[in-house]
Formats: sequence, structure tokens, C-alpha cells
Amino acid sequence: PASKPILDSVGSPADLNGMSLSELKQLSHELRWEVLESVSKTGGHLSSSLGVVELTVALHHVFDMPEDDIVWDVSHQCYPHKMLTGRRDRFNKLRQLNGLSGFCKRKESVYDSFGAGHSTTSISAVQGMSIAKSMLNKRRNNCIAVIGDGAITGGMAYEAMNSAGYLKNRMIVILNDNGQVSLPTGTQTAGGVAPASQLSAYTSKLLVSKPFQDFRDFAKSFNKLLPENIQDVNKRVDEYARGIVSGGTLFEELGFYYVGPVDGHDLDNLIPILEKLRDSPSNKPVLLHIKTNKGQGYPPAEKASDKMHGVGKFDLGTGVQVKGKSVAPSLTSIFANSLIDCATEDRNIVGITAAMPGGTGMDIFGRRFPKRTFDVGIAEQHAVTMAAGMACEGLKPFCAIYSTFLQRGYDQVLHDVAIQNLPVRFMLDRAGLVGNDGPTHHGCYDLAYLGCVPNLTIMSPCDEIELKNMVATCAAFDDGPTVLRYPRGTGYGADKLQKLFGYELKDGEVPAKGELLEIGKGRIMRQPGGNDANGAGNLRGKERKDRVAILSFGTRLHEALVAANEAESEDPTLGVTVADARFMKPLDVDLIRELADDHSALVIVEEGSIGGFGDHVLHFCALDGLLDDGKVKVRPMVIPDAYIEAGTQHEQYEMSGLNAEHIKGTVLRLTDRKKAPVLQEQEA
Repeated sequence: PASKPILDSVGSPADLNGMSLSELKQLSHELRWEVLESVSKTGGHLSSSLGVVELTVALHHVFDMPEDDIVWDVSHQCYPHKMLTGRRDRFNKLRQLNGLSGFCKRKESVYDSFGAGHSTTSISAVQGMSIAKSMLNKRRNNCIAVIGDGAITGGMAYEAMNSAGYLKNRMIVILNDNGQVSLPTGTQTAGGVAPASQLSAYTSKLLVSKPFQDFRDFAKSFNKLLPENIQDVNKRVDEYARGIVSGGTLFEELGFYYVGPVDGHDLDNLIPILEKLRDSPSNKPVLLHIKTNKGQGYPPAEKASDKMHGVGKFDLGTGVQVKGKSVAPSLTSIFANSLIDCATEDRNIVGITAAMPGGTGMDIFGRRFPKRTFDVGIAEQHAVTMAAGMACEGLKPFCAIYSTFLQRGYDQVLHDVAIQNLPVRFMLDRAGLVGNDGPTHHGCYDLAYLGCVPNLTIMSPCDEIELKNMVATCAAFDDGPTVLRYPRGTGYGADKLQKLFGYELKDGEVPAKGELLEIGKGRIMRQPGGNDANGAGNLRGKERKDRVAILSFGTRLHEALVAANEAESEDPTLGVTVADARFMKPLDVDLIRELADDHSALVIVEEGSIGGFGDHVLHFCALDGLLDDGKVKVRPMVIPDAYIEAGTQHEQYEMSGLNAEHIKGTVLRLTDRKKAPVLQEQEA
């Protein structure tokens, strides 16, 4: 639309209170277009937001935020909510540095009742809010959780529903059923191409077993929600009979009053049903089952396999995304194709993903080996222990999970895999800082939380060649569990690999297949003088005080090499050695001793938090006596002890002090060549 007069009149949710039904419908139309226009310019989570426009309008019309609480599970569908709660004018900086978060965030707005980014948390949070409102005798107790059919596959949702039904907490759970459990749904796996959830199949049956419930149908059975009926034995019989028709039995057996299915785009019925539930005196939890279309109202999204879930900038007319040119494929696709190479030669290799086949590359693996690909839904705990069971029987499971999401399966890694020393291969994509998704999705902590677990072998590649090598190494290693972490991003391409990294590539091409690496052995990537080491560079570092070593773990090696070149360019006597650790567990102690004994300073660089690789190196240096004589200064460079907000990956590493300029500054400062500013701690 050329103008959006009703949306323009909305400064807060209170402005929706007096609107007529026709005005609310027009507002929904304008809001959908505002989401489309905004996201086309910035990128972001598109189709989830398009699918809940009417629901968002209905919720803010019926309920009174912030006194009432609305919690969006995952919250990637929160864009319409943010636009109606005073943040519309900030969408030009969506998911950017100093801009608007792509998820709900309590410190961003009083209308964001609960922060999110990971899934399956909303019902637990809302139950806690309901209990607190009741115990504190607050005037109103309306707590609403909006959870999708993907998020509700997570076990935590059932833990919460089981508890809520037992404790009889007043709350409304809205099951937003849009038929997309995984990203993308339709990946070829051992379960076929249907959504990766038997529950999704179950709720789908609900949707086709009877027509959508309208308000009159709902009103006829509403008296069963009243307190005097709750303990009535006849009501239980009636619930079961109604469940056979509508399919509500599962949720009702968990103690919920089931309403639905309801058309989530039909404001005529959605609003009066929500009003009735709002005004009910009952303390029984309610599950309102609505059917929505992901990408509603935008044909390119409705037709796309992933429904245009997460997009970059795109052409509004066609839906075609603007993609930058890359000299090399993504690390995710390199992993997937390397795994295919290994699986072609070893029939025992299988792949596991937790509802993220597209993000982890398991969709690529699944197209080649559908019967050896297992998508378990949003169930990381189950994925890890299922992999452990597979390993018990002789399979070689590759458990591909984002670093940030493996946090949800930590006990299973320790208790079910590591203690039993089972050869499960953990492939941790999105390690380090991830860019626009911000703090909830950073993979900063895996080295700290996994590094303390005995029996784990932990490795990280510096480039695409090493990623291929490490996938092959994990496939061949059967003596215990392995962890391979790699960041979001692409490879460097053959030209840079030769010129900066010093590879000698046959025919100038990146090798097609990986080679096995010796476990626990790193390598020297650069001697003082770099590629000119045999010429003028041989004058560098003649005295120990002029020699500095940089020990890198992961893809910060690129920045370390650039920093070494730039630092040496400022002083002809300075000599900088750069080493690639490759492994964090076991450490290459011989390499560390060599670097410590031969240099006046050792700079340790990683894409991880405090408590990771650098701490392991420092711990070894202290115990080995390498620091006793004071001849080597050690400086770990890690991601600061703070949450790094959304921005580009480069901006985030700049904020963290881990780009080439910062490494160079550390080298020059340690050799007394420059008084570089010390990185200040960020405010939490």
C-alpha cells in the first residue's frame, strides 16, 4: 500500500483497544506489508513473522501489555510485535550494530516479557510468571505462550505442560501450527520427507479431522472450563469423546483445556475466543491450537522450500535474494560434502541433526544418503544420547549441531558419551561469533564447557583444507568422542590459501578430499620474514627479545598471519612466528614448548570465551615451568567476558579485539615497539 494510515496511528498496543474489527483487519494488511518492506532492505527472519500478523494484532487488541505477559517462543516471529510496541522506526537497523535485536529482549522494551532465541522455553517461563502473579496477589493474571509446532517437539515443552497441568496454573498456550518443524522441512531423511515429528503428524490430523472451530462452536463447550466442572467425572468422559473427534486428548490428558483447531488468520473468530479465555475465572491451563501459513500473504515465501525463513536483502517483487559473490563455498557445505566422501567409503557413517538440516549441511548429506540421515526435531538431548546408542552398536554417528544449541545437550555429552568414551563425532557449526543473530546464537562457549570434559578430542580448522582434513580424521578416529568446531562463513579460495597461508596447491586447486591428521599435533605456518624468510627476512629476530610467536586455534589464523606481516613491516628486526594449534585436546605440548623456549612473547588467539584454548595453554605452561624464569610473556586473546550484540562478524570481532589490528598491537606492545591501547572490558 502507498500509505499505512492505521499503522501510522499505532504508537503502543493501547492504541489497538478501541479499533473496530474492520480496522484491525486493515491494520493486519498494513503490518504485513511493513514487515515485508522492512526485511527486504535489511534481511532477517521473514516468513515466521508474516505467519503471525493476525495473531499478533489479536493478542495486542485483547490483552493489556505490559501488565499481561505474552511470551514468543524462539521469538524470531516477533517483528509484528515489535512494530506495534513502539519500535517500528528502528527497523532500518534490524539485527545491526547498535540496532534492533532480531529477537525479544527484556532490556530493549517493557513489552518483551521474556527474552529468547533458542526454542521451547515459553511454556516454562509463562508458568513461572503465572505462579508469581498469583503468589504476589497481582490484580490480573494473563500469561500467554506462543509456541510453534517445531518448538513444541522439544522435551522441555512437555516438562512444562506436565507441570502446569499438575499445578493447575492459569495460563494460555497458543500452539501455532504451520507445518514446518525443521529448517527446511522436507529434507530427505530416514523418516521420509514429512516433518520430523510424530507430534506434528498428530496435530496435522487434528487439523483435518474436523472443520475449523468458530466462536459459536467454542462457546458451546466453554462452560466446561468453569471451575465447578473441573472435577466432574462426566466431564472426563465427555473430554475423551470430544478428543476422539478433535484430537484434543493428548493435551487434555496433560491437564489442559484444548480449544481448536482455529484459523489463525481469521480475526472474526480469533478475537472473541481470546476475549472469552481472557475473562474466564478458571485457573486451568488452556491450549489454543491455531493453524497458520508460514509466509502468509507473500507468494515467494509460501512457495519456497524453507518458506524464506531467514533471508538476506531481497527484491520485493520477486523474492530473489541479493547474495554477495564468494570465491569459495560455505564451510557448512564443505563439511557436508566431505562427510559424503567419507560415507561413500564407510557404510557405518550416519548423520544426525536436531531440526537444522539446512543450517548444518545435513540436507546435502540427506539428498545423497537419506536412509542414513536422522532429523530428530528440536531435541538436542535426545540427538546426543541417540548418537551414543548408535556408537554402542558400531555405527559412526556424526552429530551436527550448532555450537550454541549443543549447550542444551551438555549433560548428555558428559554422562552418555564422554564417560563411556563412545566414538560420537560432534560437528559444531557456527562456532565463535555469528553476526546478526547476536548473543543467543554465538558459539563462544563450547571450548570452555567441553574443554573440561575428559576423553574428548577437540579440534578446529583454520581454513577449508583443514576442515576437510578434520572431517576425514574424525571419521577414522574410533578411540573416543571427537569435537570439530568451525565458524559461520566461507572458505578463502585457492589464491589466498597460497599467497597468505603458504600452501603449495597442485594445479592451483583446493584438494578435493581431506587427509588424516595426527591427533594432537599442530604446525608452524609462518617463520619470521614470512614468504621472504630466505631473503632479507633472515635478519629478523636475531635476538630473543625481537622474536614473538602467535599461536592460533581456529580461523583467527587468517588475522594472525595478516597481523604478523603488518607488524614486521614496521620494524626490520622484528621476527614473528605463526603457528596453527589444530587441536585443543590433546594439546601439542612439544609445539608449545618450542614456541615458549625460542620467543620472548607468546600470543594465543582463539574464537572463544574465557576458559577455553588460551586457558589450557596457560595451564600447561604454568605446570611445565615454562613461565618460571620470566623469559617469555604470554598473552591470551579471547572474546571478552560480555555478551557481544548483533552486528556483522567483522564488527563483532572488532568489538572483541580479535582482528588483525588488535593482534598486531599486542605483538608490538609486548616487544616495546609501541604503546598500544589496552582493550577495555565491555560493559555487560
